[in-house]
Amino acid sequence: MSSTHYELNRDVAIVTLNNPPINGLGLDLRVGIIAAIDRANADPAVRAVVLIGSDRAFSGGADIREFGTTKSGQEPTLLTVISTLEASDKPIVAAIGGACMGGGLELALGCHFRVAKSDAAIALPEVKLGILPGAGGTQRLPRLIPLDAALNMIVSGNTVPAARFKGMALFDEVVEGDLLTAAIDFANKAVTKNYALKRVRDIKIDAPEAESYLQFARNSVSTMSKNYPAPLKCVETVAAAFKPFDEGMKIEREAFVTLMNTPESRALRHAFIGERACTKIPDVPADTPLRKIENVAVIGAGTMGGGIAMNFLNAGIPVVLLEMKQEALERGIATIRKNYENSRKKGKLSTEKLEARMALLTPTLSYEEIRQADLVIEAVFEEIGVKEQIFKKLDEVMKHGAILASNTSTLDINRIAGFTKRPQDVVGLHFFSPANVMRLLEVVRGEKTAKDVLATVMQIAKKIKKVAVVSGVCDGFIGNRMLKFYIGQAMALVEEGAAPQQIDRALEKWGMAMGPFRMSDLAGLDIGWSIRKRLYAENHNAKRAAIADQLCELGRFGQKTGKGWYAYAPGQRDAQPDQIVEEIIVSYRKSVGITPRKVLDEEIVERCIYALTNEGARILEEGIAARASDVDMVYLTGYGFPAHRGGPMLYADMMGLPNVVRSMRRFALAPGGDARFWQPAALLVQLAEAGQSFS
Repeated sequence: MSSTHYELNRDVAIVTLNNPPINGLGLDLRVGIIAAIDRANADPAVRAVVLIGSDRAFSGGADIREFGTTKSGQEPTLLTVISTLEASDKPIVAAIGGACMGGGLELALGCHFRVAKSDAAIALPEVKLGILPGAGGTQRLPRLIPLDAALNMIVSGNTVPAARFKGMALFDEVVEGDLLTAAIDFANKAVTKNYALKRVRDIKIDAPEAESYLQFARNSVSTMSKNYPAPLKCVETVAAAFKPFDEGMKIEREAFVTLMNTPESRALRHAFIGERACTKIPDVPADTPLRKIENVAVIGAGTMGGGIAMNFLNAGIPVVLLEMKQEALERGIATIRKNYENSRKKGKLSTEKLEARMALLTPTLSYEEIRQADLVIEAVFEEIGVKEQIFKKLDEVMKHGAILASNTSTLDINRIAGFTKRPQDVVGLHFFSPANVMRLLEVVRGEKTAKDVLATVMQIAKKIKKVAVVSGVCDGFIGNRMLKFYIGQAMALVEEGAAPQQIDRALEKWGMAMGPFRMSDLAGLDIGWSIRKRLYAENHNAKRAAIADQLCELGRFGQKTGKGWYAYAPGQRDAQPDQIVEEIIVSYRKSVGITPRKVLDEEIVERCIYALTNEGARILEEGIAARASDVDMVYLTGYGFPAHRGGPMLYADMMGLPNVVRSMRRFALAPGGDARFWQPAALLVQLAEAGQSFS
């Protein structure tokens, strides 16, 4: 398949970019563009060129399939392609429809003229990968639109519709009708009226107030992006657009190369690629037929069930919400409406859309009302006996081919599937609270879960805007299994001498959205207590979380009860240290003969994060997760792991796996160290000794 398609419309050469799905500017396409331009310039019959993409995208920018390969920097580079366009003796018109982003927009800026569909999506999103436009975007865009607009686009990376630039020099025409026809018409006009070939690089800009605005931007950006160097570098490179073009390009290139080598950019690029990789299940072909999902049932109208229902309502999918008691059902419906009303008051949702979504919701107290659902999701109390009752009932009433899903966060999906006569139709869909906000969806694959069920739920996850990560069956799956060890280290540090608030502060300063004790208070201590009691019953030798158990025995379940690891004033969420908690901790230390010691913040971070890494490695060894980036995506999208750190597995890579292994062995040998806990996973040792990494 050719990377470009070349045809003539009388004396206009039409060059169509052909690198699905988004015309990524890979090496083959770059070569193809230059060959097409050279062909047009060599043909006396050709008087103008139209460069066009697909309905979906003019070009989405760099081809992510070339990230990290030699092809990405191989000639012709994008800079060479743009120079070729600018140097053409015949007018080149970029016909822009769909996505025109990153290198795609820089390519268009290298053309002499630009005709755009009004709804084309325009962006320079490189900052979201920790870099900046590296093919002239920071130098050309400020020459075509006002400085503040250019700077906002480049620093934010946000997408803007082409219609917003109507009347500005960025586009020569913004059209509503057929794009190719409009571009050919413009090309003919450029020839017949002998339009001068406009090179954006030749435009000189003069803004007397620019320096004061740029200084304001520097101050604002440095305050808002302290963990990310790219936004401030964007400001500096845009400022260089006021210099001679070649000098500004040199500054842009140096900044681009510097940012490419930062750990922050590595982390953000890892997340970008990882989010796309996790949609691929190694043994499930991409062309697996999907089951039809036109309506959904949710069992349980509590906080989780209501949040799950909202995801489908937001996507325009009808939902039947089932509860056992009228009062609980009414309360759940009222909460959903209240959530939508809050969005309306903030201007995020119109009254019409609010009512349209509520109209898709059908409340019921009867299983008969859900029997025709294509997908049913159980979201009730985390207790296997309750799940058994529900899935046996679902097996009786649900139509043939319906997907039966459990929102369980820890329980055995194989056992749940065994309550039915159709285990192939059973899957885990573990949403994270608040389910209508959190992006992560753990898709738990049972031993007998059918491939078409997996393919279908992965597709529906995309439709409801979730990042779906497939997990095998184990206690806690990927996220909560690892969390147990993270929390376990936080608890051990408390026993050894650290205060809960010190641990939270250290990890939040490092970048975690919330420390483990504040997070536990927010989630509810009773949830973890329920899981621990189940584990204690299953294993009488299991180590007990004595301090946490004692807090729960006192009814301290976190924010919802006003007391947990912290105290909370009525109606407030500010965590305040509590003398009672301190007394419980001191009493426990004395009862087991622990003399508290000073714990440094560095030790807190290392022990808690490396506990995640080590268990993540075991999860990979066991095949619970398909790839290390899947583990990272779980923590980046569901557990508040800082994006600029890239996830627990990439962070270990960046620290150096041999260094991580040495740290674990040091923890094991420390006074009071737990040698069994800090035994490095076999995969971790293997990679460290081979000089390899997880990613």
